[in-house]
Order: sequence, then C-alpha cells, then structure tokens
Amino acid sequence: MGGVVVGTCSWTDRALVASGWYPVGARTAEGRLRYYASVFPVVEVDASFYALPGAERSRAWVERTPKGFVFDVKAFALMTGHRAQVGRLPPELRPSGPPTRSVGVRDLGPDGERMVWRAFLDGIAPLRDGDRLGSVLLQFPPSFAPGPGARARIARCAELAEGVPLAVEFRHPAWLTGGRRAGTPALLREHGMALVAVDTAQNLPTSMPPVAEATCEGLAVVRFHGRSPHWGTGSKEDRFRHHYTREDLLPWLPRVRRLAEGADSVHVLFNNCCGDASVTAARLMSELLEAAD
Repeated sequence: MGGVVVGTCSWTDRALVASGWYPVGARTAEGRLRYYASVFPVVEVDASFYALPGAERSRAWVERTPKGFVFDVKAFALMTGHRAQVGRLPPELRPSGPPTRSVGVRDLGPDGERMVWRAFLDGIAPLRDGDRLGSVLLQFPPSFAPGPGARARIARCAELAEGVPLAVEFRHPAWLTGGRRAGTPALLREHGMALVAVDTAQNLPTSMPPVAEATCEGLAVVRFHGRSPHWGTGSKEDRFRHHYTREDLLPWLPRVRRLAEGADSVHVLFNNCCGDASVTAARLMSELLEAAD
C-alpha cells in the first residue's frame, strides 16, 4: 500500500534494549538509532512526553538517519493537560518549589502555555528543517472528555502549533461512540488534524473503539497498544504486554487501506513495548501489508 510506513513507539525502550534485538555493534545511542533506521522508516519519540526535547539532540537524530526517515514526536505532558515535574522544565519556566513538585500548565502563569509550546517547537525545529518530522502526537488523558472546553482546547492546540502536523489520540471512549462518532472526525477535519486510530483490548470501561478515518489529507496514524486486559489500570508492563499474531493484525489491513486512500501517508506504530514484542509485530505487519499489495 503506497504511503504506508510501519515502525514502533520507541527505539530506546529499556525492555527492547535488554531483549538483544540490537546487534553487538549497535549498543551506543547513535548505533541503536542508526540500526533501527536501517530496519524501519518511522519511529515515535516517547521521551518528549516527560521532558521538553532539545534542539541539539534533534539535530543529532537528523544526522544519524537517512533521508526519508521520519520521527513522530509525542507532545510534552503540559501540552495535553497532563502534569509534569518542575525539574523537567527549562529554568525560565520553572515555578517556585521543589523540582519533584507536580504542576499543570496553569501553574506557569498567563503566558505559560504559549512558552511551553514555543520551547517544544524550538526543540524539534531541526527535525522539521531536516525534513524528518512526521507529526506531533497530542495524546490526551482519559479525563479529557468531549465538551465545549475540550473543543476549545483542540482549537488552541491548532493555533499554538504554528503549522506543525498534529495527530490526536483520545483516551476517553465518548469521543468515538454514540452521537459523537461522526462529530469527532469532523472536528479534527476542521482543524486539519489527524485522528489516531488505536488498537486496544475491547470490552473494558476504558476501551477505545478501532475507528480508522482519515481526517486530513497529509497524514493518518494507527497506534497498536496491545490487547492486555489491564489496559488503563495496571503498570506499564501490565498495560502493554501483548504479542500480536497474524490473526490480530489481519482485520486492520482493510482499515489501513482505507486510510491510505484518504491520506498521503499512513504511520502504523506499535506500542506494545515489552521486550522485542513491538519490533516483532512491526515486522509482521510490514509483511502482511506487502503481501496485501
């Protein structure tokens, strides 16, 4: 399927590094990224959720990857309504208090939100300038429920992004069920944002339906979180522990095809980060997509 690229939601995950997937000659930070980029054409940066990315590191990523390789970068926690530790902020943005204190974006003052976005965009500027930036992932928390305030928040993100491609992942099921099943894609279409399709365990209170709909011409994104029954409740390992099978992935082939018909590029990313489960699933999906052509 033209325009479809497959990868994982991290290349630095500790469990992946410890799994032995990386060859002996690729055990440094540079070596791991170079090796990963020789196998897959796209990756998601997860660390940027916990700390604002730096331009120097982004520049190094550009130098270590081939032309055509792209990074999807997860938005910093404060950009999507999560909280962050004071010590994770640049000195000029830190409110008073111990570095381990948790703060929200409103604690940073009237211009704090704009300053956080500015620092984030400056940090990923080398990726954008080097034609390595796929999108910025806005992963909203489960508490982000539909309503006027949420719609205003999405519009505000579109304004602050300054034209950077945005992909939106909802964690509150009400966004894609009932009467909002049609309205949510329409909302994102209005703002030129990609709706992230997700694969998780079903029949749980926090389960998201596998809605795959292209909402902007440039990009569509699919993220596979695994099928753990502990989704939304357990530890990281509990939430994401799953080994995808051929039978798990086959129903997604027609969905990905529809996305490819409506968007120039489709990023298919695996977030079942336990050992080498994500890279194994990504290779399997690549094989299935190739066979389906």
